[in-house]
Amino acid sequence: MGPALQMRSGQIVAGYAHVAANSDVTKLHQHKGVDPNSADIEKCPHASKALAAARVAEDLAKAKFKADREASSKASTSKVAAAGCPFHAAGAQETGRTASTESAKKAPTPGGFDYEKFYVDELEKKHQDASYRYFNNINRKADKFPIAHTGNVRDEVEVWCANDYLGMGNNPVVLETMHRTLDTYGHGAGGTRNIAGNTGMHLALEEELAQLHRKPAALVFSSCYVANDATLTTLGSKLPGCVYFSDSMNHASMIVGMKHSGAKRVIFKHNDLEDLEAKLAQYPKETPKIISFESVYSMCGTIGPIAEICDLAERYGALTFLDEVHAVGLYGPHGAGVAEHLDWDAQKAAGMSPEPIKGSVMDRIDIISGTLGKAYGAIGGYIAGSTDMVDMVRSYASGFIFTTSLPPSNMAGARASISYQREYRGDRQLKQLNVRDLKSRFESLDIPVIPGPSHIVPVLVGDPALTKQASDMLLTEHNVYVQAINYPTVARGEERLRFTVTPGHTVEQISRLATAVDQTFNELNIKRTSDWKALGGHANVGMPDAKPVAPIWTDEQVGLADGSAPRTLRTGQKRVVDERAVHITREKFNDLLGPYVETPTKAHVTDVKPTTIDIPSVPLHAPIPVTASA
Repeated sequence: MGPALQMRSGQIVAGYAHVAANSDVTKLHQHKGVDPNSADIEKCPHASKALAAARVAEDLAKAKFKADREASSKASTSKVAAAGCPFHAAGAQETGRTASTESAKKAPTPGGFDYEKFYVDELEKKHQDASYRYFNNINRKADKFPIAHTGNVRDEVEVWCANDYLGMGNNPVVLETMHRTLDTYGHGAGGTRNIAGNTGMHLALEEELAQLHRKPAALVFSSCYVANDATLTTLGSKLPGCVYFSDSMNHASMIVGMKHSGAKRVIFKHNDLEDLEAKLAQYPKETPKIISFESVYSMCGTIGPIAEICDLAERYGALTFLDEVHAVGLYGPHGAGVAEHLDWDAQKAAGMSPEPIKGSVMDRIDIISGTLGKAYGAIGGYIAGSTDMVDMVRSYASGFIFTTSLPPSNMAGARASISYQREYRGDRQLKQLNVRDLKSRFESLDIPVIPGPSHIVPVLVGDPALTKQASDMLLTEHNVYVQAINYPTVARGEERLRFTVTPGHTVEQISRLATAVDQTFNELNIKRTSDWKALGGHANVGMPDAKPVAPIWTDEQVGLADGSAPRTLRTGQKRVVDERAVHITREKFNDLLGPYVETPTKAHVTDVKPTTIDIPSVPLHAPIPVTASA
């Protein structure tokens, strides 16, 4: 403990750290059975925390030293904020090896514009309003999901905010397929889709996506940001006199696409059908219109009224553009999203047929956009719709035409992930059960969960500096990584921590997280649900006469009603990998990769188990139906 505490004591003087009293440390040692005089110091949780905090503090101290040194020659109101800036810290670490930050700056041309001063002034604004973004060095480990290491490979943390919602980024059949594709086709696509980059893997993925959504065609982009931007730009610029009707909480990619199109944009209140209809009614029916909205809104967890918006679109002659980015893979019997989920029984009965179900919500949507980079654990985005619409976007969208296509291995991994999830429902069922469990724990502790029916677990903080402090404290004190969500991602005063639970999180991890968040709220004196309620409510938390919000996944759909629900994991238990889904997925690649052959050096799927694996039931903290009563 000596070296660790010696380093810590140095940071106390600098104002970066604190330590417990000697009596507290002694009690901790006795409780953990650790001899402080033993050489096996790694067993001591206090020392491990001290070491982890000391490493962070050392980086901050270096940055502070540089900031203080620069302040002597140039006054700056952002001195304190800059001390924590990763770019300032990086500059401090590079001293002596490269040119200093100041000497590397380009001197302004006499009489010309001072560009460097402009950059500094713009960054200063971000520091002043506490909206500057800090990027943590988080490296998720494929063999220990959902564990990651920080910038130091010895420092491991639990990840609670990744959008790899189902852990498909390390699914064994996905990794196996990518390895096989790399061995067969190498890395890189070789060009745009028009020049050498149109591979069989791209075409097969697009066919898989079209079948998933029961649409005639699909088109893959380098990301869903690009898919939304390129598609909305193209449609709005080509349709004569087009008017966009945009939900006020739409994602930036959609907003940018509509702006780039040059078309008129009318914004309606979030999920407000009356406001939307009133604005649609102001335009002739023959005027081209597109209603642009999302199924799951990722920062608040609300779900759009998809069927009702389809009714309005038909009544007023509008197209519907539905962003299912935070829903594909997670909702519906085959993972096609909320539009599929709303007709559960009919969609489930239709099985793998690519034919549309006439009159279903998914069939009524004209254009669906989705991502490969969240629940499917890959990279890329796409649209699905009519053959001619997709072909027009393919032919006119600059964001598609003039960019190198994604590598074949990424396309293969994405397709394997989609195929697996179409065949196996257990991952998304277990995820929903874990979401219910965490929401229930938070609400019992008076932690202000913003109510919603989806898998998103947003916890209101309501202050940018406090949100960042809470995120930092959870990381350094509890080994919990959850990123602070501040403006402009959310409105000022609605800053929050956004937790994402996966089927790979264990009962013990969920329990520890709830305790850690509770302790952090106590230490930082962050408002609880009861506090917001006393103030009249805020951001849908603590609202007077609020009605409970039931999850969109019913007890029947998650398997609670008939006892078929998957078991939550305990420490040391491995996740289920479904044999049938693996077999079907492998067969889909026979034409391009050949039949899969199990060999000692090529057996990437090593923990495949049948869906009937017997994991002991957990009576303590069993998932229960939850209604948010904020």
